[in-house]
Amino acid sequence: MSKELTKALDVLEQEKGVKKEIVIEALEQALVSAYKRNYGQAQNVEVEFDSKKGDIHVYAVKEVVRDVFDSQLEISLDEALELNRAYEIGDSIRQEVTPKNFGRIAAQTAKQVIMQRVREEERAIIYNEYVQYEQEIVTGEVERRDAKFVYVNLGKLEAVLSRQDQIPGEEYNSHDKVKVYIYKVENTSKGPQVFVSRSHPDLLRRLFEQEIPEIFDGTVEIVSIAREAGDRAKVAVRSNEDGVDPVGTCVGPRGERVQAIVNELKGENMDIVEWQENPADFIANALNPAHVLDVQFDPENDRACTVVVPDDQLSLAIGKRGQNARLAAKLTGYKIDIKSESDAQDLFNENASTDENLEDVFELNEEE
Repeated sequence: MSKELTKALDVLEQEKGVKKEIVIEALEQALVSAYKRNYGQAQNVEVEFDSKKGDIHVYAVKEVVRDVFDSQLEISLDEALELNRAYEIGDSIRQEVTPKNFGRIAAQTAKQVIMQRVREEERAIIYNEYVQYEQEIVTGEVERRDAKFVYVNLGKLEAVLSRQDQIPGEEYNSHDKVKVYIYKVENTSKGPQVFVSRSHPDLLRRLFEQEIPEIFDGTVEIVSIAREAGDRAKVAVRSNEDGVDPVGTCVGPRGERVQAIVNELKGENMDIVEWQENPADFIANALNPAHVLDVQFDPENDRACTVVVPDDQLSLAIGKRGQNARLAAKLTGYKIDIKSESDAQDLFNENASTDENLEDVFELNEEE
Protein backbone atom coordinates (compact mmCIF):
# COMPACT_ATOMS: atom_id res chain seq x y z
CA MET A 1 0.00 0.00 0.00
CA SER A 2 2.84 2.39 0.83
CA LYS A 3 4.35 2.38 -2.66
CA GLU A 4 0.94 2.62 -4.33
CA LEU A 5 0.00 5.59 -2.15
CA THR A 6 3.18 7.55 -2.84
CA LYS A 7 2.78 6.89 -6.57
CA ALA A 8 -0.85 8.02 -6.43
CA LEU A 9 0.18 11.26 -4.73
CA ASP A 10 2.83 11.90 -7.39
CA VAL A 11 0.34 11.29 -10.21
CA LEU A 12 -2.22 13.50 -8.48
CA GLU A 13 0.26 16.36 -8.29
CA GLN A 14 1.42 15.98 -11.90
CA GLU A 15 -1.94 15.47 -13.60
CA LYS A 16 -4.38 17.37 -11.40
CA GLY A 17 -2.10 20.03 -9.95
CA VAL A 18 -2.99 19.07 -6.37
CA LYS A 19 0.09 19.61 -4.21
CA LYS A 20 1.29 16.52 -2.40
CA GLU A 21 1.81 18.42 0.87
CA ILE A 22 -1.84 19.53 0.95
CA VAL A 23 -3.11 15.98 0.45
CA ILE A 24 -0.73 14.58 3.08
CA GLU A 25 -1.88 17.17 5.63
CA ALA A 26 -5.53 16.31 4.93
CA LEU A 27 -4.72 12.60 5.04
CA GLU A 28 -3.04 12.85 8.43
CA GLN A 29 -6.04 14.71 9.87
CA ALA A 30 -8.43 12.13 8.41
CA LEU A 31 -6.36 9.25 9.83
CA VAL A 32 -6.52 10.76 13.31
CA SER A 33 -10.32 10.69 13.09
CA ALA A 34 -10.24 7.17 11.62
CA TYR A 35 -8.04 5.90 14.45
CA LYS A 36 -10.28 7.34 17.17
CA ARG A 37 -13.41 6.07 15.41
CA ASN A 38 -12.16 2.53 14.80
CA TYR A 39 -10.30 1.95 18.05
CA GLY A 40 -12.53 3.83 20.46
CA GLN A 41 -9.68 6.00 21.64
CA ALA A 42 -10.17 9.51 22.97
CA GLN A 43 -6.54 10.32 23.64
CA ASN A 44 -4.57 13.02 21.91
CA VAL A 45 -2.98 11.34 18.90
CA GLU A 46 -0.92 12.43 15.92
CA VAL A 47 -0.46 10.65 12.61
CA GLU A 48 2.68 10.98 10.53
CA PHE A 49 2.95 9.94 6.91
CA ASP A 50 6.41 9.33 5.49
CA SER A 51 6.12 10.68 1.94
CA LYS A 52 9.33 8.91 0.84
CA LYS A 53 8.64 5.42 2.18
CA GLY A 54 4.86 5.69 2.39
CA ASP A 55 4.84 4.45 6.00
CA ILE A 56 2.14 5.59 8.42
CA HIS A 57 2.72 5.94 12.17
CA VAL A 58 0.27 6.79 14.93
CA TYR A 59 1.56 8.47 18.09
CA ALA A 60 -0.19 9.08 21.40
CA VAL A 61 0.79 12.49 22.75
CA LYS A 62 0.87 12.86 26.54
CA GLU A 63 1.85 15.73 28.80
CA VAL A 64 4.35 15.19 31.61
CA VAL A 65 2.71 16.03 34.97
CA ARG A 66 3.45 15.47 38.63
CA ASP A 67 0.08 13.87 39.40
CA VAL A 68 -1.82 11.97 36.70
CA PHE A 69 -5.59 12.61 36.45
CA ASP A 70 -6.15 11.27 32.92
CA SER A 71 -3.85 8.45 31.83
CA GLN A 72 -4.85 8.87 28.18
CA LEU A 73 -3.67 12.47 28.09
CA GLU A 74 -1.03 12.59 30.85
CA ILE A 75 2.06 10.70 32.03
CA SER A 76 3.75 11.02 35.41
CA LEU A 77 7.16 12.59 35.72
CA ASP A 78 8.56 9.33 37.16
CA GLU A 79 7.43 7.30 34.12
CA ALA A 80 8.75 9.97 31.80
CA LEU A 81 12.16 9.96 33.47
CA GLU A 82 12.37 6.18 32.97
CA LEU A 83 12.02 6.81 29.24
CA ASN A 84 14.41 9.75 29.13
CA ARG A 85 16.15 11.54 31.99
CA ALA A 86 15.80 14.89 30.14
CA TYR A 87 12.01 15.13 30.48
CA GLU A 88 10.51 17.88 32.65
CA ILE A 89 7.00 18.77 33.81
CA GLY A 90 5.07 20.36 30.91
CA ASP A 91 6.92 18.44 28.19
CA SER A 92 5.04 16.34 25.64
CA ILE A 93 5.90 12.70 25.03
CA ARG A 94 5.02 10.90 21.79
CA GLN A 95 4.57 7.15 22.05
CA GLU A 96 3.86 5.07 18.98
CA VAL A 97 0.53 3.22 19.15
CA THR A 98 0.14 2.17 15.51
CA PRO A 99 -2.25 -0.85 15.38
CA LYS A 100 -1.15 -3.87 13.36
CA ASN A 101 -4.13 -3.77 11.00
CA PHE A 102 -4.13 0.03 10.65
CA GLY A 103 -2.83 -0.25 7.06
CA ARG A 104 -6.20 -1.39 5.75
CA ILE A 105 -8.02 1.52 7.41
CA ALA A 106 -5.32 3.89 6.20
CA ALA A 107 -5.73 2.70 2.61
CA GLN A 108 -9.51 3.24 2.68
CA THR A 109 -9.09 6.67 4.28
CA ALA A 110 -6.39 7.66 1.79
CA LYS A 111 -8.65 6.72 -1.12
CA GLN A 112 -11.48 8.86 0.27
CA VAL A 113 -9.20 11.83 0.94
CA ILE A 114 -7.61 11.69 -2.50
CA MET A 115 -10.97 11.46 -4.25
CA GLN A 116 -12.29 14.37 -2.20
CA ARG A 117 -9.23 16.49 -2.97
CA VAL A 118 -9.53 15.71 -6.68
CA ARG A 119 -13.18 16.81 -6.64
CA GLU A 120 -12.32 19.99 -4.73
CA GLU A 121 -9.49 20.83 -7.11
CA GLU A 122 -11.63 20.23 -10.18
CA ARG A 123 -14.34 22.44 -8.71
CA ALA A 124 -11.77 25.14 -7.88
CA ILE A 125 -10.42 25.05 -11.44
CA ILE A 126 -13.91 25.43 -12.92
CA TYR A 127 -14.81 28.19 -10.43
CA ASN A 128 -11.62 30.14 -11.19
CA GLU A 129 -12.30 29.79 -14.90
CA TYR A 130 -15.87 31.07 -14.81
CA VAL A 131 -15.44 33.75 -12.14
CA GLN A 132 -13.30 35.57 -14.73
CA TYR A 133 -16.42 35.85 -16.91
CA GLU A 134 -18.52 37.45 -14.19
CA GLN A 135 -20.27 40.56 -15.61
CA GLU A 136 -19.57 39.39 -19.16
CA ILE A 137 -21.62 37.94 -22.01
CA VAL A 138 -21.11 34.32 -23.06
CA THR A 139 -22.87 32.12 -25.57
CA GLY A 140 -24.36 28.88 -24.28
CA GLU A 141 -26.69 26.14 -25.41
CA VAL A 142 -30.08 25.54 -23.84
CA GLU A 143 -29.82 22.09 -22.25
CA ARG A 144 -33.14 21.58 -20.50
CA ARG A 145 -35.74 23.35 -18.40
CA ASP A 146 -38.01 22.76 -15.43
CA ALA A 147 -40.65 24.76 -13.60
CA LYS A 148 -38.09 27.18 -12.09
CA PHE A 149 -35.05 27.33 -14.35
CA VAL A 150 -33.72 27.08 -17.86
CA TYR A 151 -30.34 25.30 -17.77
CA VAL A 152 -27.74 26.66 -20.17
CA ASN A 153 -24.67 24.57 -21.01
CA LEU A 154 -21.56 26.76 -20.92
CA GLY A 155 -19.12 23.94 -21.68
CA LYS A 156 -17.93 22.62 -18.31
CA LEU A 157 -21.08 23.30 -16.32
CA GLU A 158 -24.73 24.21 -16.52
CA ALA A 159 -25.68 27.78 -15.70
CA VAL A 160 -29.13 28.56 -14.33
CA LEU A 161 -31.46 31.08 -15.95
CA SER A 162 -34.24 31.84 -13.45
CA ARG A 163 -37.71 32.99 -14.42
CA GLN A 164 -37.03 36.62 -13.43
CA ASP A 165 -33.85 36.57 -15.53
CA GLN A 166 -35.70 35.45 -18.64
CA ILE A 167 -37.12 37.83 -21.24
CA PRO A 168 -40.94 37.64 -20.95
CA GLY A 169 -42.41 35.79 -23.89
CA GLU A 170 -39.08 34.45 -25.12
CA GLU A 171 -38.98 30.69 -25.74
CA TYR A 172 -36.00 28.54 -24.81
CA ASN A 173 -35.86 25.23 -26.64
CA SER A 174 -33.24 22.48 -26.27
CA HIS A 175 -30.09 23.05 -28.33
CA ASP A 176 -30.91 26.74 -28.93
CA LYS A 177 -27.82 28.95 -28.90
CA VAL A 178 -28.35 31.92 -26.60
CA LYS A 179 -26.29 34.87 -25.37
CA VAL A 180 -26.48 35.29 -21.61
CA TYR A 181 -25.00 37.69 -19.06
CA ILE A 182 -23.13 36.10 -16.12
CA TYR A 183 -24.02 38.24 -13.12
CA LYS A 184 -22.93 35.93 -10.27
CA VAL A 185 -20.57 32.97 -9.78
CA GLU A 186 -20.68 31.15 -6.44
CA ASN A 187 -18.46 28.38 -5.07
CA THR A 188 -20.99 26.25 -3.21
CA SER A 189 -20.62 22.95 -1.33
CA LYS A 190 -22.05 21.22 -4.40
CA GLY A 191 -19.58 22.90 -6.71
CA PRO A 192 -19.47 26.13 -8.73
CA GLN A 193 -22.85 27.69 -9.49
CA VAL A 194 -23.22 30.21 -12.33
CA PHE A 195 -26.24 32.51 -12.53
CA VAL A 196 -27.04 34.06 -15.91
CA SER A 197 -29.58 36.55 -17.19
CA ARG A 198 -31.26 37.75 -20.37
CA SER A 199 -33.15 40.56 -18.62
CA HIS A 200 -30.27 42.26 -16.76
CA PRO A 201 -29.61 45.89 -17.85
CA ASP A 202 -25.89 45.13 -18.13
CA LEU A 203 -26.62 42.53 -20.82
CA LEU A 204 -27.66 45.52 -22.92
CA ARG A 205 -24.46 47.37 -21.96
CA ARG A 206 -22.28 44.45 -23.10
CA LEU A 207 -24.24 44.07 -26.35
CA PHE A 208 -23.63 47.74 -27.13
CA GLU A 209 -19.91 47.21 -26.46
CA GLN A 210 -19.88 44.25 -28.84
CA GLU A 211 -21.73 46.02 -31.65
CA ILE A 212 -20.34 49.56 -31.31
CA PRO A 213 -16.51 49.93 -31.35
CA GLU A 214 -16.72 53.54 -30.11
CA ILE A 215 -18.37 52.34 -26.88
CA PHE A 216 -15.86 49.53 -26.46
CA ASP A 217 -12.90 51.94 -26.80
CA GLY A 218 -14.48 54.66 -24.63
CA THR A 219 -15.08 57.29 -27.32
CA VAL A 220 -18.79 57.06 -26.51
CA GLU A 221 -19.89 56.22 -22.97
CA ILE A 222 -23.10 54.64 -21.69
CA VAL A 223 -24.09 56.74 -18.67
CA SER A 224 -27.24 54.88 -17.60
CA ILE A 225 -29.69 52.22 -18.73
CA ALA A 226 -33.36 51.72 -17.93
CA ARG A 227 -34.87 48.51 -19.21
CA GLU A 228 -38.10 46.55 -19.14
CA ALA A 229 -36.83 43.37 -20.75
CA GLY A 230 -38.61 42.18 -23.86
CA ASP A 231 -40.54 45.41 -24.32
CA ARG A 232 -38.55 48.64 -24.22
CA ALA A 233 -35.28 50.13 -23.03
CA LYS A 234 -33.76 53.60 -22.79
CA VAL A 235 -30.00 54.12 -23.00
CA ALA A 236 -28.33 57.44 -22.15
CA VAL A 237 -25.02 58.05 -23.94
CA ARG A 238 -22.47 60.83 -24.11
CA SER A 239 -19.40 61.53 -26.21
CA ASN A 240 -15.93 61.81 -24.69
CA GLU A 241 -14.50 63.24 -27.90
CA ASP A 242 -15.37 66.49 -29.65
CA GLY A 243 -17.17 66.12 -32.94
CA VAL A 244 -18.60 62.67 -32.21
CA ASP A 245 -22.39 62.38 -32.16
CA PRO A 246 -23.08 59.76 -29.44
CA VAL A 247 -26.65 58.96 -30.52
CA GLY A 248 -25.82 58.75 -34.22
CA THR A 249 -22.80 56.57 -33.48
CA CYS A 250 -24.94 54.09 -31.58
CA VAL A 251 -27.74 54.04 -34.13
CA GLY A 252 -25.35 53.55 -37.03
CA PRO A 253 -25.97 53.89 -40.78
CA ARG A 254 -29.65 53.23 -41.51
CA GLY A 255 -29.97 52.04 -37.90
CA GLU A 256 -27.91 48.91 -38.56
CA ARG A 257 -25.97 48.93 -35.30
CA VAL A 258 -28.90 49.28 -32.95
CA GLN A 259 -30.98 46.92 -35.09
CA ALA A 260 -28.47 44.13 -34.48
CA ILE A 261 -29.04 44.58 -30.72
CA VAL A 262 -32.82 44.73 -31.16
CA ASN A 263 -32.71 41.48 -33.15
CA GLU A 264 -30.65 39.76 -30.45
CA LEU A 265 -33.28 40.79 -27.88
CA LYS A 266 -36.17 39.56 -30.05
CA GLY A 267 -37.53 42.98 -31.02
CA GLU A 268 -37.09 44.93 -27.77
CA ASN A 269 -37.65 48.62 -28.60
CA MET A 270 -34.61 50.81 -28.04
CA ASP A 271 -34.54 54.56 -27.26
CA ILE A 272 -31.05 56.04 -27.38
CA VAL A 273 -30.89 59.52 -25.82
CA GLU A 274 -28.07 61.97 -25.29
CA TRP A 275 -27.00 62.55 -21.71
CA GLN A 276 -26.75 66.21 -20.72
CA GLU A 277 -25.01 67.75 -17.73
CA ASN A 278 -27.98 70.06 -17.25
CA PRO A 279 -30.63 67.89 -15.48
CA ALA A 280 -33.54 69.67 -17.21
CA ASP A 281 -32.10 68.97 -20.65
CA PHE A 282 -31.35 65.35 -19.73
CA ILE A 283 -34.89 64.80 -18.42
CA ALA A 284 -36.33 66.35 -21.60
CA ASN A 285 -34.19 64.00 -23.72
CA ALA A 286 -35.17 61.00 -21.61
CA LEU A 287 -38.87 61.58 -22.34
CA ASN A 288 -38.26 61.19 -26.07
CA PRO A 289 -40.23 60.91 -28.34
CA ALA A 290 -42.42 63.48 -26.54
CA HIS A 291 -41.55 67.19 -26.84
CA VAL A 292 -40.95 68.87 -23.48
CA LEU A 293 -41.89 72.53 -22.96
CA ASP A 294 -40.58 73.05 -19.43
CA VAL A 295 -39.01 71.23 -16.49
CA GLN A 296 -39.72 72.65 -13.02
CA PHE A 297 -37.80 71.25 -10.06
CA ASP A 298 -39.36 70.78 -6.63
CA PRO A 299 -37.67 73.22 -4.20
CA GLU A 300 -38.31 70.78 -1.33
CA ASN A 301 -36.97 67.68 -3.13
CA ASP A 302 -33.94 68.04 -5.38
CA ARG A 303 -34.65 64.66 -7.04
CA ALA A 304 -38.22 65.48 -8.09
CA CYS A 305 -39.59 67.61 -10.90
CA THR A 306 -42.68 68.50 -12.90
CA VAL A 307 -42.47 68.26 -16.68
CA VAL A 308 -44.80 70.28 -18.92
CA VAL A 309 -45.64 68.91 -22.38
CA PRO A 310 -48.06 70.04 -25.12
CA ASP A 311 -51.64 68.93 -24.59
CA ASP A 312 -51.58 66.61 -27.59
CA GLN A 313 -48.41 64.87 -26.36
CA LEU A 314 -49.42 64.07 -22.79
CA SER A 315 -50.24 60.42 -23.52
CA LEU A 316 -47.07 60.11 -25.63
CA ALA A 317 -44.94 61.44 -22.78
CA ILE A 318 -46.54 59.12 -20.23
CA GLY A 319 -46.51 56.15 -22.59
CA LYS A 320 -48.50 52.96 -22.65
CA ARG A 321 -49.24 51.92 -19.03
CA GLY A 322 -46.91 54.76 -17.96
CA GLN A 323 -43.88 53.02 -19.43
CA ASN A 324 -42.21 56.04 -21.07
CA ALA A 325 -42.38 58.11 -17.90
CA ARG A 326 -41.30 55.16 -15.75
CA LEU A 327 -38.24 54.41 -17.88
CA ALA A 328 -37.31 58.11 -18.03
CA ALA A 329 -37.43 58.27 -14.24
CA LYS A 330 -35.18 55.20 -13.94
CA LEU A 331 -32.79 56.56 -16.54
CA THR A 332 -32.38 59.99 -14.94
CA GLY A 333 -32.84 59.12 -11.27
CA TYR A 334 -35.57 61.78 -10.87
CA LYS A 335 -39.18 61.42 -9.78
CA ILE A 336 -41.05 62.85 -12.76
CA ASP A 337 -44.59 64.28 -12.65
CA ILE A 338 -45.90 64.99 -16.16
CA LYS A 339 -48.55 67.66 -16.80
CA SER A 340 -50.14 68.96 -19.97
CA GLU A 341 -49.63 72.62 -20.88
CA SER A 342 -53.25 73.53 -20.11
CA ASP A 343 -53.21 71.73 -16.74
CA ALA A 344 -49.96 73.47 -15.84
CA GLN A 345 -51.46 76.83 -16.81
CA ASP A 346 -54.60 76.18 -14.74
CA LEU A 347 -52.42 75.26 -11.76
CA PHE A 348 -50.37 78.40 -12.27
CA ASN A 349 -53.51 80.57 -12.41
CA GLU A 350 -54.89 78.89 -9.30
CA ASN A 351 -51.67 79.51 -7.39
CA ALA A 352 -51.56 83.10 -8.63
CA SER A 353 -55.15 83.63 -7.45
CA THR A 354 -54.29 82.17 -4.06
CA ASP A 355 -51.31 84.52 -3.79
CA GLU A 356 -53.55 87.54 -4.62
CA ASN A 357 -56.08 86.53 -1.95
CA LEU A 358 -53.30 86.21 0.60
CA GLU A 359 -52.05 89.68 -0.34
CA ASP A 360 -55.57 91.12 0.17
CA VAL A 361 -55.78 89.50 3.62
CA PHE A 362 -52.42 90.97 4.60
CA GLU A 363 -53.50 94.44 3.39
CA LEU A 364 -56.73 94.28 5.39
CA ASN A 365 -54.84 93.27 8.51
CA GLU A 366 -52.47 96.17 8.04
CA GLU A 367 -55.37 98.67 7.66
CA GLU A 368 -57.02 97.40 10.88
